[in-house]
Amino acid sequence: MQRIRLRYTKRGRLRFTSHRDFQRAFERALRRAEVPMAYSAGFTPHPKVSYANAAPTGTGSEAEYLEIALTASRDPEPLRVLLDESLPPGLDVIEAVEARTPGLADRLTASVWELRLDGVDPADAERAVESFDRAETVEVQRMTKNGVRTFDARPAVVSLETHGSPADRPTDQPCAILRLVVRHVTPAVRPDDVLSGLRAVADLAPPVPAAVTRLAQGLLDEETGTVTDPLAPDREAAEALTAAPVAAATAPTPEGPA
Repeated sequence: MQRIRLRYTKRGRLRFTSHRDFQRAFERALRRAEVPMAYSAGFTPHPKVSYANAAPTGTGSEAEYLEIALTASRDPEPLRVLLDESLPPGLDVIEAVEARTPGLADRLTASVWELRLDGVDPADAERAVESFDRAETVEVQRMTKNGVRTFDARPAVVSLETHGSPADRPTDQPCAILRLVVRHVTPAVRPDDVLSGLRAVADLAPPVPAAVTRLAQGLLDEETGTVTDPLAPDREAAEALTAAPVAAATAPTPEGPA
């Protein structure tokens, strides 16, 4: 059984699709692309697809991951192209690698988020970020199925900083861009929790909902605070496997006895 890991996006209006909506769309894409999927056992077999840490509904993402199990081997790149063509624009499959190392989900320990705050002056955002950074605790509330839950969002935030307005969407209105690196903890701390924290510690309240995009997710490097590519170990393992026969073929042949 071959396993393929995919990186896909949620862009534009498709950021409003729920995870269940994406699951349905992806399973239809698998059928259209005639992917030789492995199925679960039981009375209602389902294609073996493992989803990892999906972004909340309403947020965009450049770094969503899943893994599929196949009954026949396929080249990852042509498979990626077929699946991408079978999905609506905005749900774009942008990378595919064969799974050659264990534990993809274990390598998703942090995310990098961009928060676009239209109507917020960058100087006000900078002051709010400084207040957030200085705070030892930032208590926020979230409505759950069991009622309102209060928790401290501060420990999960690795870094929070301002980045200015993006050049690709010029506007006369003020706009602040925040870059957030957050650990994946329990309970999960989401970008809207950080925005609630900024409101609590600095009274920062954007006049319109923030546009939130996940730029990356992967293993957190605690020394640098950066998030590494979770598919890199699979690519490196594939490259090593390809290089081994080449090295063996070019190695000098020992001379036999005269």
